[in-house]
Amino acid sequence: MKFGIIQFLGSNCEADTFHVVHNVLKQEAVYLWHEETDLKKVDCVILPGGFSHGDYLRAGAMAARSPIMQSVAAFADRGGLVLGICNGFQILCEAKFLPGVLVRNKNLQFISEDVELVLERTDTLFTSLYNVGQKIRLPIANMEGHYYIDDAGLTSLKKNNQIVLRYTNNPNGSIGDIAGIINEKGNVFGLMPHPERASEKILGNNEGRLIFESIIKLCRR
Repeated sequence: MKFGIIQFLGSNCEADTFHVVHNVLKQEAVYLWHEETDLKKVDCVILPGGFSHGDYLRAGAMAARSPIMQSVAAFADRGGLVLGICNGFQILCEAKFLPGVLVRNKNLQFISEDVELVLERTDTLFTSLYNVGQKIRLPIANMEGHYYIDDAGLTSLKKNNQIVLRYTNNPNGSIGDIAGIINEKGNVFGLMPHPERASEKILGNNEGRLIFESIIKLCRR
């Protein structure tokens, strides 16, 4: 399987993500520069964490207008797999791939800690190797990790079964304890925690690895 990892100015988790998919999971991986438009025939596009364009304006707002995002939009429209992690989640919301927006944490501080999450859906292309209701721990590292959506939007997310991950302790103050959502088509997934930082036992936690392995399993099938 071939993964494409987008590099925006200010991205800082692209090397971690590349390491997991290429060195740990033995899959092909390439970097995709944000000013280009060629996706190099990848099977899955990953928008990694970081602070794209310094998080000026709003986190992800400038990156959402990068030339490569037009190609990602066309790719997603064709059913291509798109995974947005932390800043990548912010970019997907700013680009309107996913509903809602990420704003400042409720305590107005940068939060870096492991959090407990519960799997709401395991029938997605990204979470099929987990169990419904399973609790896992993944790290977060964000200033604007507070997921916000209005009441009508939250009702729509619930109706369309788009909530995939929830916090059990909700450190960011996210509406509905939301930590990760999927689009209606089921091929675009955004989450605030970092699965790539919890994909090797040597790091003390590999519970995030199954997100990547779920994607690989789909392509093998």
